[in-house]
Amino acid sequence: MTYLKTTPTRDGFFGSYGGAMLPPPLEPHFAEIREAYDRISKSADFIRELRYIRTHFQGRPTPVSYLRNLSELCGGAQIYAKREDLNHTGAHKLNHCMGEGLLARFMGKTKLMAETGAGQHGVALATAAAYFGMECEIHMGEIDIAKEAPNVTRMKLLGAEVVPVGFGGRSLKEAVDSCFESYIAQADHALFAIGSVVGPHPFPMMVRDFQHVVGVEARAQFLDMTGELPDMVAACVGGGSNAMGIFSGFLEDDVALYGVEPAGTSSNLGDHAASIAFGEDGDIHGFRTIVLKDANGEPAPVHTVASGLDYPGVGPEHAHLHRTGRVTYTTADDKEALNAFFELSRREGIIPALESAHAVAFAMREARANPGKSILVNMSGRGDKDIDYVTETFGFGEAL
Repeated sequence: MTYLKTTPTRDGFFGSYGGAMLPPPLEPHFAEIREAYDRISKSADFIRELRYIRTHFQGRPTPVSYLRNLSELCGGAQIYAKREDLNHTGAHKLNHCMGEGLLARFMGKTKLMAETGAGQHGVALATAAAYFGMECEIHMGEIDIAKEAPNVTRMKLLGAEVVPVGFGGRSLKEAVDSCFESYIAQADHALFAIGSVVGPHPFPMMVRDFQHVVGVEARAQFLDMTGELPDMVAACVGGGSNAMGIFSGFLEDDVALYGVEPAGTSSNLGDHAASIAFGEDGDIHGFRTIVLKDANGEPAPVHTVASGLDYPGVGPEHAHLHRTGRVTYTTADDKEALNAFFELSRREGIIPALESAHAVAFAMREARANPGKSILVNMSGRGDKDIDYVTETFGFGEAL
């Protein structure tokens, strides 16, 4: 694909977004990461081992499922799901974590570090660390630790040190801040395995490349199932790694792509995490993108029922695809996502992650308006991590 081979530029820009704005102590370490990835990403040995891991450890390819009952409920378009919830550890995150683990081993690193929101990236990285025999340190906001207790337990069982982050909003942004600070002192022997298509170059490109397998599989599977490509492809967007994974398989096709941001409880600042819908150009965590800002121009507080989407910015490639018009970005609010969570569980026997439920909510809404069309949703993760929080906070959907 021409686009993937030419974007981003050598210095990490997707149009006017991206780059690497780093404090001087981190510049040589990120340069080392860029050089190492350039060397091994086209290496036959690296590709062979990554493919072996995907098949014999992760259980790939994950299937595409036709959601017949949900389609009948909604009327109109037929809804399908790319089942990343069936990837080992229960989400798409392991796709890039195993790649980052291989990269760390090639670089001679002995430790993997990361931030996490919903905990899925933390679980995936702890899994990769165990597989490669490395130490693991995960930073997680105190609010998310309380909401996503099952994933905290899984990280600890896998041998990771979970560092609670109690300052600021006590969620994903602060977890990134905390992990960067800790990484500076350990960069000689550790790799900061950033958990989405965010951060300084090369991570937005590198994580997209590792997630590209989702789009490659989904495109071939949908063609095999139906004889044609889907009319629409949708994925939730926080940082946006699952979305870039599936979008990357269809960017050069005549397929409408939709990124679904979390609209939270209202359009008021602090009540949502819809960066593209309500943000403006700015810098965050070493890269340029679209950012939600407060009155002082600083990253704003955010809210969403889905911990993995509570970030006041978006991956720079998403900002670029929004500006060019190739991808349409829309929103689903907390109530819509919760309704989709319960409906998919009861109608299809699939309990989705609250993050994925935002994309399901979009598909349910759009299906009614698009009879005769097909919608492919990226089911980015399973909802095991969310069931305690959802049922304790919202019951079993009676009040929705």
